[in-house]
Amino acid sequence: MNVQQMTVTTPARARVRSSFNPAMLGLALVAGAALLAVPAAHAGRSCEAAKPVPAKVIERGMQLAQQASAALDAEHARSGAQVVVLARAGQDLSKYGLRYSHLGWAYKTPEGPWWVAHKLNECGTAVGHLYRQGLGEFFLDDLWRYEAVYAVPTPEVQQRLIAVLQDKGRTTALQHPPYSMVSYAWGRKYQQSNQWALETLAMAMEPTTVRTRDQAQAWLQFKGYEPTALKLGPLTRMGGRVGSANIAFDDHPNEKRFSDRIETVTVDSMLAWLQRAQLVAAPVVLVVKN
Repeated sequence: MNVQQMTVTTPARARVRSSFNPAMLGLALVAGAALLAVPAAHAGRSCEAAKPVPAKVIERGMQLAQQASAALDAEHARSGAQVVVLARAGQDLSKYGLRYSHLGWAYKTPEGPWWVAHKLNECGTAVGHLYRQGLGEFFLDDLWRYEAVYAVPTPEVQQRLIAVLQDKGRTTALQHPPYSMVSYAWGRKYQQSNQWALETLAMAMEPTTVRTRDQAQAWLQFKGYEPTALKLGPLTRMGGRVGSANIAFDDHPNEKRFSDRIETVTVDSMLAWLQRAQLVAAPVVLVVKN
């Protein structure tokens, strides 16, 4: 069994993992992986030769999954929360002023476990697909920090999101396979992972008027979302584009790209806007102690 590929949605290297003991998943609060869309992918952060995942990595990932499960179950018992935005810290992005790398929409299933709907980049390609994963799989990676953050949306936002997340057709409605981890926040040529989550939120909030990506982006602009502006010089851009299939800059407007301003959707910018727009409560951080 191969773990499905973990994605990086800000400019950082990715690594791939493929071999691990699937029996460990039975100990890890993992309900399994259900594909929302097509092929099996590898998991991890780069396309290095496959190697076993160290037991310590699995153990710490499972500890974080257990903490997340307990915290989300407590939120559900306290307030009836059914949906949260859930993020992980897979990369060291501090030089960009960012703390988290990737997020998805976690939701409570009628059977009890929490599932995460999120978009992952297929290793070594410029293509992304959607997946549903258990919490164990979501955190099963050699993370930069064993830290998670979640925020509980308002009841209205949850009600609108759960209707989308429980419907495969609606969940995949704005999925766009061409993938660049630094895709332009207001472009349609590519779509990275956080961008799918944000645009799907827009569709959920305005189901009668938001049916396309350009309509979703127009709604987000109207609501005041501001993407992260990364300062990436020409040598960095050239190196990233040449070395990685999943990095492209040609969707960014020339006046911004050639002034080293790369505007993309990040976890940090999304959490900041969700709070500013009063769509979620204050974020809660979960940390596995060393």
